[in-house]
Parts: sequence; structure tokens; C-alpha cells
Amino acid sequence: MLKSAMIATLGLLAIAGVAAYFAVGQFAGNTMKPAYNPEKHRLLYVAGGCFWCVEAIFEDLNGIVEVESGYAGGDLPNPTYGEVSGGRTGHAEVVKIAYDPEVVPADDLLRIFMTTHNPTTLNRQGPDVGTQYRSAIFYRDDAEKALAQRILQEIAKEGIYKDPIVTTIEPLKNYTRAEEYHQDYFRRYEQASSLERMSMNSGYCAAIIEPKVRKFREKYAARLRKGG
Repeated sequence: MLKSAMIATLGLLAIAGVAAYFAVGQFAGNTMKPAYNPEKHRLLYVAGGCFWCVEAIFEDLNGIVEVESGYAGGDLPNPTYGEVSGGRTGHAEVVKIAYDPEVVPADDLLRIFMTTHNPTTLNRQGPDVGTQYRSAIFYRDDAEKALAQRILQEIAKEGIYKDPIVTTIEPLKNYTRAEEYHQDYFRRYEQASSLERMSMNSGYCAAIIEPKVRKFREKYAARLRKGG
């Protein structure tokens, strides 16, 4: 698995102090957006391959309050990246999205999610292979489950993909925030110097994440957050 192999260097650097550089709060890096307010905002949990990629897309959207990378769907409480990347815990790499439903409804977020990754490849996104990279929507109640089912049915009927959609709809369990060096990863990569990028999986970011984010920003330019 490409990302799992390339991240080994970053993990060692994090032990030496890089984690401190990345850590800036509960939802790392999103200082331009207001803090999450449970009385006003809502949460959505999705998995679409590498969480660096999914996080980078949703961070750009207007109406998004906070985005957090984590793990969910497995049987092991509080797993580490090393445990999840082995593909034996049952967890997926997920993003926890806090959003303002008055600005961007959950329907739209799920439609964007379903059209910015490949939901037809089982346990795989590009070079990343394993159940931890599965396409999934996680729900916390019957309403969220029904919404996910409806959006998947809509996408299937629209015929956007020639192959069957394999996105799973799963109850949210054992969600764990990922390590600090995973948080806000691609935004930090974009802002980093050439020297700093050498320790940030620059090959993976340039080859996998950058083209995906660039395509998303072009397609959804009118819906991007202003000012950061």
C-alpha cells in the first residue's frame, strides 16, 4: 500500500518532534473557521480512501466548520495508525466533518463525497488497498442511515458510474481521532517549504492528492470557502 509505506518516515519524524509542529488544537489547522457548536452545527462521518485526500476536499467547502481525520468501524477501541494500516482491526480511515446545515446541507455533502472519490472499487482507492481504504458512510441514528441510503440510490440512478457502487452504510462505532501529524495534512503540505515537504510524503501528495484537490476546486469553485 503506497501511503502506508511512504508514511513510515513521517512516523519516525513525529516521534522526534514533528507531531508538536502539527498539533494546534482539537481540530488541527482550521483556524479560519468558527469553533464547533453542537447546538448549531451537525456532524458527518465518511470514508473514501486516504483521509488526507478526503479531509483536503471538505476543508475547502463553504459551510464547513471543522474537519478531523480519524478511524471508525472496527472492533478495537482507540486504535493507532499502525494498527489500522495493517488492515486487521476493521477500521476505515474516516473524516469527521462538522458543518453548518444552514449553509451546506448533509445531502449536498454526501453528493460531493460520492462524486469526489471512486465508490465502485472495493476496499481500494487508487494505489491504496485494504479494508481501511473502503468507501463508507457511517451513521449514528435512523435518520442519518435513511439519508445515506437515499443519496446512494440517487447516485446509482443517475448512472454516473458504469460499475456498481460498493459504498457501505455502517453504524458508527469506535471512532478515534487520528494522530496529530495526520490532521490538516494537505493544507500544511501546501503551505510548507520545499525542505519541509521532504518529510511530508511529497511524492504521495504530489501524485495522488494534488490532482484530486485541483479537480475538485475547479468543479466546485462557486462553493469554496472564501478567505482561507
